[in-house]
Order: sequence, then C-alpha cells, then structure tokens
Amino acid sequence: MPTLIPLAGCRKYLIINDKIRHEFLMSFTRNHCPTTQLRTRHIKMLILDEADEMLNLGFKEQIYEVYRHLPPQTQVILVSATLPHEILEITTKFMTDPIRILVKRDELTLEGIKQFFVAVEREEWKFDTLCDLYDTLTITQAVIFCNTKRKVNWLTEKMREANFTVSSMHGDMKQEERDAIMKEFRAGDTRVLITTDVWARGIDVQQVSLVINYDLPNSRELYIHRIGRSGRFGRKGVAINFVKNDDIRILRDIEQYYATQIDEMPMNVADLI
Repeated sequence: MPTLIPLAGCRKYLIINDKIRHEFLMSFTRNHCPTTQLRTRHIKMLILDEADEMLNLGFKEQIYEVYRHLPPQTQVILVSATLPHEILEITTKFMTDPIRILVKRDELTLEGIKQFFVAVEREEWKFDTLCDLYDTLTITQAVIFCNTKRKVNWLTEKMREANFTVSSMHGDMKQEERDAIMKEFRAGDTRVLITTDVWARGIDVQQVSLVINYDLPNSRELYIHRIGRSGRFGRKGVAINFVKNDDIRILRDIEQYYATQIDEMPMNVADLI
C-alpha cells in the first residue's frame, strides 16, 4: 500500500529518493491525469506543495480531478509562497475549518537592483514605450513579464512584427517546449524572454540585467521574485515598471511592502545597465 504519493507536472521531478520505500510515484500533464491508475480508498493525506506555481503552470483542473477521487476524510495540506484568489478558492473547496499557519518571510532584499517606473496613461501606449526602450538600451539579456498568457502571445507577435527577436514562455506550453526555450535563453541564443509568472521563481540566468514589468504583478509578493531575475550574483540589475494611471496605488503598495522607493525612469537609464 503506498504511503506517499507525490504529484508533479512531469516525471523528472518525481525521481527523488530511492531510499523511500513503498512509494508510489505518479506524474501528470495538463492533458492527462491518471486517476484511473490510482486506488485512493486508503489515502489519508493530500499535500499540495508550491500550490501557486502549480496553478501558474496550468494544473488547476488536474488538482481538482485528483481531489475528486479522494475519500471525504482526507486531510489536505496546502503550501504556497503567495495567496492569490485561486489559492484561497482551493482552501474553500478542499478544506473544512482550515488552520492557517503563516511563516515569517525571509529577509527580503532588493539590494543591487535599481527600480524605476515609466508612466503610461493608457494600456495601448505600453508597446510604443517598450520599442522606445529598445532603441535606447543595449541589453545583454532581459525578461519581460505579463500577467496573462494571452498578453504574452500578443506581445510576442507584436515584437516580431516590429523585427525584434524574442522568445516567449507560459504555462500552456508543453514542458519539453519550455525546457527548450530555457536552454536557448540560458545559452544566450535569445536575448529577450516574454513570459508570465511561470518564470518568476526558482530559475537563475546570470546574464539577465533587465526586467520589465509590462504589467505590474497581481500580488505584491510576486514583485521580488520577478525583479530578482536581474542583478544575480552581485551584478548590476535594473527593473522597469510600466505604470498606468490606475496602477499608481499598486506601485505605492509595493514600495511600502518592501520599504523601497521606485523613482521615475531617468533619461540616462542606459548607463545603469
């Protein structure tokens, strides 16, 4: 009888430890969730680790499908670095009178990263602003964050139409495709990556010197994970935030949360990268 059932987005994350005996390892993709292969009657506990990242990767339906096959008395433990709406929704649907344990966050530091904002009155002005930045800056490697997969696809197409060489990545892509894109980016074959928050945590590329928040993140906790992609290993890093009029409140909230100051982008920003 299995005592531990790790669920992951691809098989390679499940090759964890051969010393754990009587372990049942199962992987699923967004198109395949093998609940028919799993006898769930004796399962006592479901643990969702990095739950927010699993949702970002597009596994919401699979998580719900697994839960649907579990006994009603199954204990659910959810571990997440952030608490977006989708995570709170899971706690409502999966848990009865849940106990919330908040761990003091690690010392957050933005040291070495210069942060700026560019005021854009309207959403449709962001693209021209981005093109102007390209004309101004000499970029080693850069990451551009958007909040939705649709926006990533749209911006990638617009950039390519304007003869910019970019790559893109989001949670709807197959794992093999994302791995290939990351391999090219790490090797420096592509200099600009347009992505959702699927890339915001846990991936280091030393050459990234610039992060552009085309959209401000949906949660302030994600901000440090995004801009932390620049200035790695003591290098200089610059983060530029595109801010519409109705984003000012979000920007000020980020400043207060991280006890930092985000100034308007200076004319000599090229000297800082």
